[in-house]
Amino acid sequence: MTSASEDIVESAEARIAANPSPWGPRLAILAVASALFMQSIDSTALSTALPTLAKAFDTNPIHLKLCLTAYIMALAVFVPASGWAADRFGARRVFMAAMAVFLLGSVLCGLSGSLSQLVASRILQGAGGAMMTPVGRIIVVGSHPREQLLKAMVWLTTPAMLGPIVGPPLSGFILSIATWPWIFYINVPVGIAGMIAVRRFVPRKRQPHPGKFDSLGFLFAATSISAMMIGAEALGMDLLPVWAQIAAWAIAVGAALAYLRHAKGMQRPVLDLRLLKTRTLRVNQTGGSLMRMTLGATPFLLPLLLQGGLGWSPLKAGLVTMSAAVGSLSARFGAQALLRKFGYRNTLIATSLLGGLVIMAPGWARETTPIAVVVVILALGGFLRSNHLTSVSTLAFADVPDTAVSQASSLTSVVQQIAQALGITLAGLTLRLSQQITAPHGLAPLAPGNFVLPFAAVGLGAMAATLSYLPLPANAGSNLQGREGVKGRR
Repeated sequence: MTSASEDIVESAEARIAANPSPWGPRLAILAVASALFMQSIDSTALSTALPTLAKAFDTNPIHLKLCLTAYIMALAVFVPASGWAADRFGARRVFMAAMAVFLLGSVLCGLSGSLSQLVASRILQGAGGAMMTPVGRIIVVGSHPREQLLKAMVWLTTPAMLGPIVGPPLSGFILSIATWPWIFYINVPVGIAGMIAVRRFVPRKRQPHPGKFDSLGFLFAATSISAMMIGAEALGMDLLPVWAQIAAWAIAVGAALAYLRHAKGMQRPVLDLRLLKTRTLRVNQTGGSLMRMTLGATPFLLPLLLQGGLGWSPLKAGLVTMSAAVGSLSARFGAQALLRKFGYRNTLIATSLLGGLVIMAPGWARETTPIAVVVVILALGGFLRSNHLTSVSTLAFADVPDTAVSQASSLTSVVQQIAQALGITLAGLTLRLSQQITAPHGLAPLAPGNFVLPFAAVGLGAMAATLSYLPLPANAGSNLQGREGVKGRR
């Protein structure tokens, strides 16, 4: 029988549903966004602290990318289960549990005594973070009509944009007055406040039972993703012997083929690749992924350039790098007007070309470069990248059926994480290569000239996204702006 407390909760929720507050959906979005805020503070604060951690663990700064890619690998591995878990147990319940796991991982990160312990704790963090972003997106997408989706996404992502603004200077300040573990402990009060807000403002919604979880498909997908990440991470880094790298790639390909064969016979596979037949979603996975590689590469490269190459303090570097986040935040308020004037296709083409050029620019920074020039470049890069990612993220759901939103969200999140991890891998590989070119018989300390090649490679990757957007019809995504028009062709 239903308990008295459950009856009270259901009765209260029924009254709220019958008399909804106009502020209800907006408060729910902000509550969900608190988790994204916590995640973004964590990642940007850690990026700023990479040179400090390299000294603490007595290791090459390039090896610290393991802390970033381990977290992203965990995200990519566990995200496929998020859509099913949200439908089976309720999005709000899963979301709060994910926040609790993330907080536990944060505390263990601060207690780590070695690089291997820190990497393991980051994997636990990633297991929690894997559920937060896609399930939060499910909550928002499922509670708003399509013509309001762009505005809802702006509300969802704007608080998260404050994390990169707060994270770098906060990390720099903490490192100037305390030890590095405190960059992880700052997640605790933010996370607790977010959990309270989610419980208070996000309504419980019941979905039809999603059926049996595709455990075998999850095993194949997780194995393929993990092996691919390990193989990519080891490229050019002397972390694994050659035979182990070959074995990792062989396992990745074999597990991927096994998953494709398995998924053909599944009505609801853990990752439904059939959704890629929808053109607007497919464009998000291709062109959007090339731009998202910069989200992994740039936060990894900038602290090493500013602190290791130019010799800046963590606080000075953090204050300057937050200008990129300020540029990103400013773009949020003009995204809708830009899309209404130029459309999705033209906006994506322009921001990928211009954004790629600006992303390259920090590689040419030197000790004599005025700080104001660096600030302007980073702010402009953040502005263009934010406009691009807001547009392509919203376009992904333009033609996805309501019944497939959770599956599309899971697929999108997995591809996003893989793209960011590959961005870090590309940045680390090209930085290592640049060091070897300048010092063939041994790695020299990082110098400003070592960063030309990495930033150029990442910027060219962003510009290549244009190739995905050229075939789009001019009116692609028009249904997201409340105008009549033909939906993007499938």
